[in-house]
Amino acid sequence: MEIKESVQKKPWYRLLYVQVIFAILFGIILGHFWPDQSKGLKILGDGFIALVKMIIAPVIFITVSSGLASMNNLNSVGRVTGKAMLYFITFSTLALVIGMIIGNLVQPGQGMNIDPNTLDPKSIKDYVDASKEHSLTSFILGIIPTSLLSSLTGDSILQVLFVAIIFGIGLSMTQEKSKPVIDFLHGLAHPIFKIVEILMKLAPIGAFGAMAFTVGKYGLAVLWNLIGLVATFYISALLFIVVILGLVAWYNKFSIFKLLRYIKDELFLVLATSSSESALPNLMRKLEQLGCSKQVVGLVVPTGYSFNLDGTNIYMTLAALFIAQACNFPLSLNQQILILLIAMLSSKGSAGVTGAGFITLAATLAVVKGFPVQGMALILGVDKFMSECRALTNFIGNSVATIVVARWDKQLDEATLKKELG
Repeated sequence: MEIKESVQKKPWYRLLYVQVIFAILFGIILGHFWPDQSKGLKILGDGFIALVKMIIAPVIFITVSSGLASMNNLNSVGRVTGKAMLYFITFSTLALVIGMIIGNLVQPGQGMNIDPNTLDPKSIKDYVDASKEHSLTSFILGIIPTSLLSSLTGDSILQVLFVAIIFGIGLSMTQEKSKPVIDFLHGLAHPIFKIVEILMKLAPIGAFGAMAFTVGKYGLAVLWNLIGLVATFYISALLFIVVILGLVAWYNKFSIFKLLRYIKDELFLVLATSSSESALPNLMRKLEQLGCSKQVVGLVVPTGYSFNLDGTNIYMTLAALFIAQACNFPLSLNQQILILLIAMLSSKGSAGVTGAGFITLAATLAVVKGFPVQGMALILGVDKFMSECRALTNFIGNSVATIVVARWDKQLDEATLKKELG
């Protein structure tokens, strides 16, 4: 209670989300009036994301392994994971369907009459090449690290989660003998989360650099290019959050709007950096404060970053239809269903980092025979602005998923939830 009161007494200019908002505005102004100088500020945004990604592996490993170590019944691990996967599959598929329905209804690419042969395939070559390595087999094998420690030094969230679960199960089965290790992990959590707190103070600097670079490189004018597609995607994502996730939240006895207000600091950070990973450690901490058990948070949030990408899924089907419409490539119902089914697989394993959505889109479109994949060059210029919406929607979707799964498994303190959101 004392902590909460001290936060409320902070001057408005010391609140993180206020600092991030001003950083974004200053970045836009600098990028617009001094574009050449602003391009060099990319290092600030990239550096901040790198710092946060540096601490993600220890946060997940400590949270998950120590959480599982305190569980006497390991059946609950499988139960929570099963419920989480059921939720992920249901709402990820629903997001794909919504993107496809809106794409067919609005038809944002209709009338552009683009000849795909006139487009420069070199601009999307790197994404297409990367998509060739993106297969179900490589995804499954990619979960297994080369060694127990290599997962902590790599950049795969799923590898860290995999090792943390195995290690946590080992600790749970040898609790008495492993007590020194468990105590060490609990003690190690304090400095790790203090580091997270320190890094978050640098968020405005990272947000400023990322936004200044974006506007400096692409210019404000690019915001008006293909405005129909960008607007359609933002409206689709907003409807998904307010209507679909709003109904899910209402059914589970909490307000989506109160949740958005509760995680506003993290949302502005995700908006500025276009990466939902930049706010992952803070999200895990806040969800625990909301009353979700440590075990559920540790299992659902990292898994959701690969399996519950609602924003990416809406984008993929909507962008696929836009390109087909713009290049006058008629898609039959069977081909649209094929795109949807392939997207269900190719979207898995895309961590919330910038560019992942574009790569998985390339992997999906390549499956449809004759599809003008080079048409992806049409949306390359505005993909950066859509990546922000993808990251925000993914982030909000995983926040809702964690609360819902915790409630389903009776590992949610509903009194705390109501008090914190209130």
